[in-house]
Amino acid sequence: MPAKISVHSGQSIDRISENIYGHFAEHLGRCIYGGIWVGDDDRVPTEEGIRMDTVELLQDLDMPVLRWPGGCFADDYHWEDGVGPREERPTRRNLWWAQGREERYVETNEFGTDEFLELCRLVNTDPYLAVNVGSATPEEALDWIEYCNSDGDTDLTKRRAENGHEEPYDVTYWGIGNENWGCGGRFAPDEYADQYRRFANYLNGFDDHINPGSTEFIACGHITEEWNEAFFERLDGGMEFGPGTFLGMGSPYKLLDHFSVHRYYQAGDDADFSDEQHYRLFARAEKIADDIDSAAETISAYVPRGDVGIMVDEWGTWHPQATPDNGLEQKNTVRDALAAAGVFDIMHERADVVSMANIAQTVNVLQCLVQTDEDSAWTTPTYQVFDLYQNHSGNTAVEANVNADKKYFDEEDHDVPLVSASASVGDDELFVTASNRTIEQTETVEVEVDGAFGNPSGTALFREKGPRAYSTADNAAEFKAEDISVSEAGEGSYAVDIPASSVVGVTFTK
Repeated sequence: MPAKISVHSGQSIDRISENIYGHFAEHLGRCIYGGIWVGDDDRVPTEEGIRMDTVELLQDLDMPVLRWPGGCFADDYHWEDGVGPREERPTRRNLWWAQGREERYVETNEFGTDEFLELCRLVNTDPYLAVNVGSATPEEALDWIEYCNSDGDTDLTKRRAENGHEEPYDVTYWGIGNENWGCGGRFAPDEYADQYRRFANYLNGFDDHINPGSTEFIACGHITEEWNEAFFERLDGGMEFGPGTFLGMGSPYKLLDHFSVHRYYQAGDDADFSDEQHYRLFARAEKIADDIDSAAETISAYVPRGDVGIMVDEWGTWHPQATPDNGLEQKNTVRDALAAAGVFDIMHERADVVSMANIAQTVNVLQCLVQTDEDSAWTTPTYQVFDLYQNHSGNTAVEANVNADKKYFDEEDHDVPLVSASASVGDDELFVTASNRTIEQTETVEVEVDGAFGNPSGTALFREKGPRAYSTADNAAEFKAEDISVSEAGEGSYAVDIPASSVVGVTFTK
């Protein structure tokens, strides 16, 4: 059956947040040390110890937000270990990614708050800090937000000035814990709700009294509906004074701006997988749609619509090759990039509820966008998908109905449309992205558009590469976008041949 994409430019979903194209960097393997921070190593150009070849690639991507320091690392991290003169900073354990086996799992604290925020300045991205809930206190979290954001005359702001940063950093996004149902403390949902309320109360107090309206707070959710329901039930209704009263301070929901879910997926090895596993990876990535829909339904039962956004602040492929022993590194293939394109299509379709997403992770680790060795840095196929799809950023998502053949699976996994697509409107342009998930077959796809849009121009990624291809320092340029032809197929209808295992973007103008 020929595939067809019917785009309804007048049927708006909502604005696509720039932050959907966000990123995540953790003290894990070579993500920070080696990938971003090299200190005094002069084998690559640096600025204040940050390797600039990585920075330049990220600058070209216009990344909107970067989450740090974790991940599991966050809930065993004490921010004061990583500020001040580097030669005086303590050496600590890296609990979750160490296993106590090798020196590389020891945390030197060379890269801390000021270094991270300098990286954000260089890349021109918004920082997102994850607060330690599992092994720290509200006082420590409150000190951190004061160090970063206060312009008052206090000991902490003086310390920041002594460390070379007199002006406040104005960090907006603050995650209160990470995976607190697991590595972040193994809290039951009601226990985490109590901890969240406690931490957020003090951080929000800073926001209310020192920098009104300057910060947004993120709670850690779960992919299990029952866990999320228990969290929300306890957050507002767990006080003896009854829901919403909270001693006259208003509902605790005022302490919550975003609610996060995490989803990783795999099927077979990173670059050595069967044809069946090729398609099953997309089926498992589709579960992100379930996670978002479930969280949205739970939120709507407790919080006025639109008051709390959903963040997918860890997502991506996690193949069996990526283990703590190798720093969670894996080959990043075209198949991974196709899966990422499908996830973006899912989030565009839910632009009315998704407020941010942060792929794991930025450099060298898991489904990274940049890889490095001692001498150079290069982009992965997933980087190219981000680059293409960011043309949707800030646009209004519109309905794009796909009619295509499917690959069917058992009840464990979703059925997989062999073509995935999404569309958005902005500045007198209609932008449509589509991916052909078939392994060997070119798909001639009809794109039907309404309204006054025409004059199509197209680009394609990964033509003739194949799903098992992955980038290296020598071949990364081969994965960049190429022009592709789009022909008229009737009034308001256009045809584009999408090569096997490739992604296209088509721009229509008025």
